Amino acid sequence: DLNSASPGTKREAAALIDAAGGHYVEAGVMTSVPPYGIRVPMLLGGPHAATLQPRLAALGMETQVASDCLGVASATKMCRSVMIKGLEALVIESYTAARHYGVEDAMIATLQETFPGIDWTRQGAYFFSRVAQHGRRRAEEMREVARTVREAGFEPTMASAIADKHDWMARQAQAGRFTGLGATPVWQDYADRLLARPAAND
Repeated sequence: DLNSASPGTKREAAALIDAAGGHYVEAGVMTSVPPYGIRVPMLLGGPHAATLQPRLAALGMETQVASDCLGVASATKMCRSVMIKGLEALVIESYTAARHYGVEDAMIATLQETFPGIDWTRQGAYFFSRVAQHGRRRAEEMREVARTVREAGFEPTMASAIADKHDWMARQAQAGRFTGLGATPVWQDYADRLLARPAAND
């Protein structure tokens, strides 16, 4: 099961599969599929993970057994998503507001100084493009992330807000706001489209 879902959701799915006589293995896809393709790194979990892993390796897949307990692989994936999808949401909000005020160069320069290992201009373009293209799916994933956090016993304030931001970007894309940007747009192209008219909230 490669779906991005909470440990609780995976355990519920496993109970149904096991009750029907099947063998359930959870998988957490740990980064974007492009450019890896079939070799995208994945964590496997559950009592049948160790049996499946060498079979997938023989097919050329890059898999690692996280645990024989269900939920460990998905928890790793979902907690990572708070950071990755959160950074995407933060960049979209921060960069677009900075563009409005004309302070984007100064703001990005301070990010570059604080985190010199990241090309913030290039990373910004990547984040905007990924969310514009996959915002709906990312929002759905972040709602499962919120469930993951809630299963841990506390309120998923950040995960829920991230889901809302990705959902909002998906609505902008669906409304055609980014149509015609070309094959390799820079982040400013996305921000300018968002700033061209009052932001849609529906």
